[in-house]
Amino acid sequence: MTCNICKRIELIKQSNNPFFVRELETGYVVLGDSQYFYGYTLFLAKEHIQELHQFDRETKLKFLEEMSLVQEAVAFAFHSEKMNIEMLGNGDVHMHWHIFPRRHGDLHGHGYRGRGPVWWVPWEEMNDESNSLSDAELKEAKARLDKWIGRVLENNALQK
Repeated sequence: MTCNICKRIELIKQSNNPFFVRELETGYVVLGDSQYFYGYTLFLAKEHIQELHQFDRETKLKFLEEMSLVQEAVAFAFHSEKMNIEMLGNGDVHMHWHIFPRRHGDLHGHGYRGRGPVWWVPWEEMNDESNSLSDAELKEAKARLDKWIGRVLENNALQK
């Protein structure tokens, strides 16, 4: 098994992924290893699939709906002013979403006075060990996000 995301999912199944928050029908919610953008979350597709169009129609629509619900929960849990959501797949070809809560001034110190994409922050800086959460901070962030996912899912079910 060479897929990094499949390896992380296997750790979830073994109850050994410290960043795991919640399992949904089509994917797994995990906090990002690095928290340069506090609340950075990923939604990992359960299936090892490379492109969105490779899903059958029903699964694709459910995956998109669940991603939307996760990003809503991230927005509330981490008090974002704006959300950045991306599915790239250039590094890891296993389908996954990057969900970034954004706040005013979060690019300060990079020579950018306005807003810009998260990728303006150099990769090495964004993933520096100094952006890792302590065990207590990670536990609190996971609990907060899990609580909001529950609320958003419940609210969504009531609206149907």
